[in-house]
Amino acid sequence: MKLVLLGPPGSGKGTQAKRLAEKYGIPHVSSGDILRASLREEGCLDRETREIVRSGRLVPDRIAVGIVKKRLGEEDCGKGFILDGFPRTLPQAESLNGFLQESDIAIDRVLYLELSEEEAVKRLSGRRTCPRCGATFHLVFNQPRTLGLCDQCGAQLSQREDDKEMTVRE
Repeated sequence: MKLVLLGPPGSGKGTQAKRLAEKYGIPHVSSGDILRASLREEGCLDRETREIVRSGRLVPDRIAVGIVKKRLGEEDCGKGFILDGFPRTLPQAESLNGFLQESDIAIDRVLYLELSEEEAVKRLSGRRTCPRCGATFHLVFNQPRTLGLCDQCGAQLSQREDDKEMTVRE
């Protein structure tokens, strides 16, 4: 099974992708997660790209496309994958389409998850993430046992720049 989940930030792409990946035993591929994980590894991203990721802005298409192509080319994606939130731009879609055709990979379904702006603000402004292990919590819907601390590793939780209300409304 090869699925693409699209939709605005906060629509549940990541949540649903994780559930589907677990159920079907296939990888969940998220360009955002790959980039954020690369921030934690020294030397994986150049200085400019690190600043773009930290600020919550979109990375240049060539970088996003490159990391997704690399990930989809890994052995575990051969039996299927859930592609979460990619492509986000027309050039990304065109590049992905070319890669899929060259690699003889057919996407089974593309799902678009709709969400109002107000609901997106509500969901995202309360989201908190662990910079160490990547765990996600919410101030209303999924609170950590100890306010502000990750249940899994004990690190201080933070709010991503792209989860702040002003950024969500842009």
